[in-house]
Amino acid sequence: MDFVHLLISNNIKPSLQRIKIFEYLYDNREHPTVDTIYSNLVGDIPTLSKTTVYNTLKLFIDNGITSTVTIEDNEVRYDAIMEEHGHFKCDNCGNVYDVEIDISALKFKEIKSFKVEKTNIYLKGKCNKCLNKIN
Repeated sequence: MDFVHLLISNNIKPSLQRIKIFEYLYDNREHPTVDTIYSNLVGDIPTLSKTTVYNTLKLFIDNGITSTVTIEDNEVRYDAIMEEHGHFKCDNCGNVYDVEIDISALKFKEIKSFKVEKTNIYLKGKCNKCLNKIN
């Protein structure tokens, strides 16, 4: 994927830090936190700060190329996949996985007079890897 072009086409100046942060988000689908992004990139970008990561993610969100995933109240994760999908968080290992969901097939009762602009589907339980460890 051409990350430079993606940033430019979304009115974001493609600095090295912005390119690397988006590339990390896109390539690492575990829905990282700011701390995870910072820890994994600071070795390659010694001038990187957590403030830069926060500000860059806010810029990405404001320009519609990243979203937040908040399954737990005390933890914000980030996602570069903007197509509608759900998330599954494993209670055992803490990993967050993308889940394909046909949002149009969901049936909601008593919502006729509302305009739904965003749908978040969060599932929790035990992932396949953890279930296989238990059995």
